[in-house]
Amino acid sequence: MGKFVITKRANGEFQFNLKAGNGQVILTSEGYTTKAACDNGIASVKKNASDDASYDRKTSSNGKPFFNLKAGNGQVIGKSELYESEAARENGIESVKKNAPDADIADETNG
Repeated sequence: MGKFVITKRANGEFQFNLKAGNGQVILTSEGYTTKAACDNGIASVKKNASDDASYDRKTSSNGKPFFNLKAGNGQVIGKSELYESEAARENGIESVKKNAPDADIADETNG
């Protein structure tokens, strides 16, 4: 089962990673100034993860496929790693669809 892990960046911002059951990071958030905003980001991922139209399939400047998950308002709420192929990117999207909706949340910020 997937898990959202909330951490704090060196600059004090909160972020989350969605990890698959095997512990691999499959989605990373932007930085949030408050934990409440980070929690809202997780709720948005859970809500939008199952909708294929929420995924913006892209290619990086070095030719590697990746994707962004967008909220209903078009804002990016999570970004994938860079993949070696479009097929691997599609597997990553399927993993987010499968893991995000029921994922537990682990807060590793110590408050």
